[in-house]
Amino acid sequence: MEYQVDGIGAAPRLINRLRLKHWALLAALADSPTLGQAAIAINVTQPSATKMLSDIEQAFLFPLFERHPRGMRPTSLGEEVVAYALQSQAGLSRFLEGLEVKRRGGHGQLVIGAIMGAAPDVVARAVAAIKRERPLLTVRILGETSDQLGLMLERHDIELAVGRFSMQQSHSALSFAPLSNEEMRIVVRSGHPLLRRRALTLASLMDWPWILQPSATPARQLLEEEFAKAGVGTPANLVECASIFATLQLLQTSDAVCALSESVVRDHVKAKLLKTLPVPVGRDLKGFGVLTHLATPLSETASAFISQLHRFARSQRGSSGIG
Repeated sequence: MEYQVDGIGAAPRLINRLRLKHWALLAALADSPTLGQAAIAINVTQPSATKMLSDIEQAFLFPLFERHPRGMRPTSLGEEVVAYALQSQAGLSRFLEGLEVKRRGGHGQLVIGAIMGAAPDVVARAVAAIKRERPLLTVRILGETSDQLGLMLERHDIELAVGRFSMQQSHSALSFAPLSNEEMRIVVRSGHPLLRRRALTLASLMDWPWILQPSATPARQLLEEEFAKAGVGTPANLVECASIFATLQLLQTSDAVCALSESVVRDHVKAKLLKTLPVPVGRDLKGFGVLTHLATPLSETASAFISQLHRFARSQRGSSGIG
């Protein structure tokens, strides 16, 4: 393809030639390997999508995608353009949703992600506080593992997240502000045979079934380090589960062993549904905090919510005597 230079600067040229539908197509191509699937996603015909992509590349004056038999792959510059398209589409969607809520008399929307396996009480208290201040604010909470939250942030599906930096996350794209550390506990159901044993060690638990978080999560990575220190490998009999709620149910209905954060099991231990085993683990677990996207300015609502998170995290540290 030959690219015609029209003699005007890049910004005016793109503004004059690219419409919202063009950016929607680029964002759709981030999820769809073929132009046909992307066309369906934005409700246009494939010939129209082909023409639109040609117009887009003509406007940029360089190819954005490499064509392959099984689909298209962004060029190095194309990846940057697609990333911006995703960002702009997510921002536009949030703006329009917030505008519609305000039109109906509401006060916008806040979409956050959180690892519910760490400090769910801090997140819950911050949500309750901002709802008291802004009763008509719509808050959406998406619970995922830390590695998934990082991907959701990079795709601009959420505005902020409460989690940990995982090894897969890009420190150049995401900002991390610590909130608190989290202690882990090894727990079993009430009445578990292990509760009758003495002098338990991590190695002595290997013959029992385990419930572990997915391998990409920081908590799982640390637990694997603990296994290595104890001279044992990953338990052979295991269930991988990303859902904290499903994990708690599995623990109460089986003889499985699991390592979870203290704040998650606290109420279940008080209610005598779970028991803590005297086996120290996870003392070096990285603290959790607020993850945001470096390239995207926070909304006023998101900034207010983050202030509430830090306030409740400070009060929690003070009540527990943690400096």
